[in-house]
Parts: sequence; C-alpha cells; structure tokens
Amino acid sequence: MDILEIVDLKDYSHRLPKELSGGQKQRVALARALVIKPDLLLLDEPLSNLDAKLRVKMRLEIRKIQQQFNITTIYVTHDQEECFSISDRVAVMNEGIIEQLDSPQKIYTFPKTEFVANFVGFENFIELELQSMEGETGLYKLKNGKTFRITCLNGRMGEKKVTGAIRPEDIKIITEGGGMGGNTLEGIIGISTFLGKNYQYVVETEAGRLLVSDSARKRYQQGERVSLYFPEDKIVLV
Repeated sequence: MDILEIVDLKDYSHRLPKELSGGQKQRVALARALVIKPDLLLLDEPLSNLDAKLRVKMRLEIRKIQQQFNITTIYVTHDQEECFSISDRVAVMNEGIIEQLDSPQKIYTFPKTEFVANFVGFENFIELELQSMEGETGLYKLKNGKTFRITCLNGRMGEKKVTGAIRPEDIKIITEGGGMGGNTLEGIIGISTFLGKNYQYVVETEAGRLLVSDSARKRYQQGERVSLYFPEDKIVLV
C-alpha cells in the first residue's frame, strides 16, 4: 500500500487490470518492480505514458527510493530533463554506441561530439580552423574569413579543424555593426517563433542558418539586419 500511494494508485487498489488506463497500468508495473526492493532495477521509458505533472512527481519518487534503498538503477529515456534530473552518470548513445559517459553536469556543459551537443541543446554548429593559441584561448577562422576567439576547456583546444557549437540563448542579438568588436556575424532575421519568455529567430548568416533566442521584450522583424555576438566562453568545440 505504501508503494501504491507513492505511484498515486492507493484509491485504485481494488480495481481489476481491465479497469485501469494505460498510464495506471504503467504505474502498477513500476510499483511491482519497486516493492521487492531489488538489487538491480532496469527501467525502460517508465514514465512515457504519464502526464507531465505526474512524470515530475514520479521521477522524484524513483530517485528518492533509489537513494533510500541504494538500488543500482539503469534508466533508459529520450527526455533530456528527465535524464539529467535523475542520474548520477549519463551515457549518451547513438545507434548502440556510447558517445559520452560522464556526469550530467559535464555532458550538459562540455559535450564531446556533435551528436551529444545536439542532444543537450546546442543547435548551432560552425566549422572552424585554428589559427593560433594564446594560453587557454584559441583564435579560429570561419569559412567567410572572420575570426573568433574561443575559450573552452573540453579537451579539443589545439586541434586544427573543429566544429564550434553554441546554444540559441547564448548568441546575443545587437544592432548591425553594434560595436562588440570580434566574435560577430551579420545576419538577416527570418522566421520568428514566440515561446513565451522569448522569441526564437532563424537568422541567415555567412556561416549558415542559425537559431537565436532573445528576450520577448523586443521583437525583430523578418528581413531586419542584425549583428550576432558569440561570447568566447559559450562556444564549445566538438
């Protein structure tokens, strides 16, 4: 009964399986796995049929039970937030191959490959070629001849040809030729999407099409020319 209460099914304990919904059946399966306090728990998308609010509650309960009983748990999910909130270590897999095995914090901040970077929200990728190194800062050339200064501690500094990855929210929109110095690209605003707290823009640049998020306090118009600033410590090399 304690486990049924954890999975929000205490009031349904008298029901037959045919009287339960798909999500309720999934919670029963989870309760059956947890109630025996196993040494090893294997969970494959255990919350996929639950609504958003219950998913958050259940993942917290799974984490609490896992820590309380010290159960080694392998948890398969495609949900990034779920993955990071519940895990001590994360293995990001691509077609059966582990591309990176690390702590959630390391994977989120310093992805090692383009696949991992894309999984954790780096939606912009720019081809770069190393020109010179100054301590922990590298000077890289883009295809259009512009140069970017990049400070990144993920182990790819010093390699001749790399890909720079940056999240949409880390690119800053400034007025065209807006005086930020280096690490800028000129672009033209394309499609914009309102996301509540911000707008997300598709911006056409000489380095390709980029996704950029900016505050909802101001909306840039389609066709408007802007400059994009790339902070040197926000570009990750993959």
